[in-house]
Amino acid sequence: MALTLAEKIIQMHIVPGTLDFKAGTPIERGTDIAVRIDQTLTQDATGTMAYLQFETIGVERVKTELSVSYVDHNTLQTDFKNHDDHRYLQSVAARYGLYFSRPGNGVCHQVHMERFGKPGKTLLGSDSHTPTGGGIGMLAIGAGGIDVAVAMGGGAFHLAMPKVYGVKLEGRLRRGVGAKDIILEVLRRESVKGGVGAVYEYFGPGVESLTVPQRATVTNMGAELGATTSVFPSDETTKRFLESMGRKADWVELKADEGASYDKVIEINLSELGALAACPHSPDNVKSVSELSGTKVTQVAIGSCTNSSLDDLAAVAAIARGKHVAPGVEAGIAPGSRATLLMADKAGILGDLIRAGFRILESACGPCIGMGFAPNSGGVSLRTFNRNFKGRSGTADAGIYLVSPETAAASAITGTITDPSALISDNAANTGYGPASLLDGKDPRLSCADVLSSAQDEGLLIPPPDEAEAAKTEILRGPNIKPCPSCRPCADSLKLPVLLKAGSNVSTDDIMPAGTKVLPFRSNIPEISKFTYERLDADFYKKAEETGFGGCFVVGAENFGQGSSREHAALGPMYLGVRAIIVKSFARIHKANLINYGIIPITFSDSADYDKISAGDTLELNGIKESLADGTPFNLILHKADGTTAQIEGTNDLAERSRKILLEGGLAAYTRNGGQ
Repeated sequence: MALTLAEKIIQMHIVPGTLDFKAGTPIERGTDIAVRIDQTLTQDATGTMAYLQFETIGVERVKTELSVSYVDHNTLQTDFKNHDDHRYLQSVAARYGLYFSRPGNGVCHQVHMERFGKPGKTLLGSDSHTPTGGGIGMLAIGAGGIDVAVAMGGGAFHLAMPKVYGVKLEGRLRRGVGAKDIILEVLRRESVKGGVGAVYEYFGPGVESLTVPQRATVTNMGAELGATTSVFPSDETTKRFLESMGRKADWVELKADEGASYDKVIEINLSELGALAACPHSPDNVKSVSELSGTKVTQVAIGSCTNSSLDDLAAVAAIARGKHVAPGVEAGIAPGSRATLLMADKAGILGDLIRAGFRILESACGPCIGMGFAPNSGGVSLRTFNRNFKGRSGTADAGIYLVSPETAAASAITGTITDPSALISDNAANTGYGPASLLDGKDPRLSCADVLSSAQDEGLLIPPPDEAEAAKTEILRGPNIKPCPSCRPCADSLKLPVLLKAGSNVSTDDIMPAGTKVLPFRSNIPEISKFTYERLDADFYKKAEETGFGGCFVVGAENFGQGSSREHAALGPMYLGVRAIIVKSFARIHKANLINYGIIPITFSDSADYDKISAGDTLELNGIKESLADGTPFNLILHKADGTTAQIEGTNDLAERSRKILLEGGLAAYTRNGGQ
């Protein structure tokens, strides 16, 4: 039978003996599958905890084909904490056989695509935007740090066999329309929860017109759909990109079989797309730029793992050349990698941007995670980033709009939200790779990245030493680096207060904020736990403390835990005594992280039961071990303050392995006890 590309890569990586299936025949959706992981990546905000967990596994060297530790999040060093983490990460990388990407080398996803990404390989990353690698034909998935630690130790990654949604692209992008507008259109149609349990696979004649960096923009923001990952075929465009990186041997052609069947198909004619923007405060709150035209702008930020390639910088320069950022607008650009920055300088792009009044920020995540360059109070900030959750920018009352680099550049010049097509001259029409002068007479489908390889800075990427040298490495630990706390053992019954009732689309930023105040404590769970649920209830820590951290429940509505892969959004609650979370639906990664840390994720069998519960009520959960052993529904008794009670049933949709992990008291205990 014909298979989709995603199905083909998955089947090539099923761990032998774990699943009885016929090769070349689709695996039933929802089946628990164990996938072999070829490559891993971590970033410093999640990496320190991931490597503390990896150390407990007891292997002498990572068992993947390649693993990389990147520093790109916590690069603002206001005291010793972040630098101590960097030193720990470098020493661990040397000790256990990983590449180490030093601070300033760039954003993990951009650098990984340039240096290590290979079509057809599996990549597991402790960052939700790991699906960026799908732009080069990888099956790249974001996960919690402990899942990545297990993969580095040679373990499989377990997930439910996803549905595969096909996105058929026709035509080619018009002037002033960028790759960001493609994924914003998908988000407009599908919503931030539309992709839960699915892979988005792009195909059709329109794919050929998109460069690898453009494709990576689309797959990167597929994370905002709640999707498992997104993937493009590996074709001649992919081959040329890899050749330009000096990695021709890494290319292999990959595409769906003719006649492959998708669980659903979305059709997009690129020629009909216009400039779009995601309005505050959700990536799926999408409107056309023309609808927003004239809105005053106070800040523009260009960069992040979504739109920081040389293609993106060149597109901005093509609009800004000979012009200047408008009075009253602060504009900054963070190139995605040191190599991109060097090439932008060589091509004259950097000078054009500086002369136009753009501030050049560090090649790091920076403003995307609230690490500097926060907007003014009540300001309007246009960002080429992937998330615009309330407060994520560092300014709680700012209006954050997600736009393409082309729209950001045009709006920076005019001072108001502006359709970029009006500012692009005929000889600098937007084709996704910027000024024609960079092409040097080459095929115009080639990306600016075709000349990037000459600008690599090898000194900022440290390869692993040989095993003998690695064994001599001393692991450096600063005073802020604390061991990962143990999960609580599984109880058979719990009668605990509901300390928090939340609404829909609660993000991991709501559960555990990022930013300059919180991120330095990522390696110190007792300290970072004080910020748990702070944005939903400023007194949550105090309420948990008043119980003696003896235990509580949390209740939520739809898409609970959307956003990043940060397992701290499970670690913090676990440390404060959250034993179960009962919601209408979960985001994929957060649900997996809760299981890994022994918190039972329960969905209401009847969503109307959500309305019966109030913060301060008591819930009684009995027969837990029996439900986890045989998969029967969870039975809860609601005790109201007025003395009345009500029966509530919770759906038990957990895979057998997930139930075993919860019975053992979390993934670490499950692994120590021989679980696979």
